[in-house]
Amino acid sequence: MLTDLAKQLRADLDRAGYYPDVVAGVIDVALADEPVVSFLVHPETTFDETEVFRHLTALVLTPSRLVIAHVDDAPGEQAGPAALATTDAVALNRVRSVTLTHGVSEPARGSAMQTQELTLAVNWGTAQSVDLQPASCGDPECEADHGYTGTLAPEGVELRISAHAEGSAALRGAIDFARALSAATARNAPA
Repeated sequence: MLTDLAKQLRADLDRAGYYPDVVAGVIDVALADEPVVSFLVHPETTFDETEVFRHLTALVLTPSRLVIAHVDDAPGEQAGPAALATTDAVALNRVRSVTLTHGVSEPARGSAMQTQELTLAVNWGTAQSVDLQPASCGDPECEADHGYTGTLAPEGVELRISAHAEGSAALRGAIDFARALSAATARNAPA
């Protein structure tokens, strides 16, 4: 039997319209019958010169874990899969940080200020990814090997939700989810 929150999650997946049955199915497997405490569904569409790329991230909070689902259009031949769906299930006591960056309009107005966008970054830090690229000196004529430069990023997820792009209801939902996640990680922090 689905709880009201699980029904709301499914309704948001349906509203996002990006393979809702696939996303709901992979989330169901990852939830392993744990109840939904809070959730955030974030569809994204990006464009390059020739193609449209769709992506959906769903964050689902349970009493003991944060379940993260990513679904993307699969690149490549038509004979292969059309979408790739990945889930992570992170124990709340493993979450190292929940970082919230608020984009605020009219900050000088004090209590009348209004958040216009929120960036939610969750780090569980069990691994780090490295993004390397060839280093250069800035001289377009130089052919010397300058090695590599790169950045280390802790394992985690980052989402940006904007009232202008996704709407004020989506932003309010993201803030509510961030509040629930922050409270849950505080209660489940390692001793």
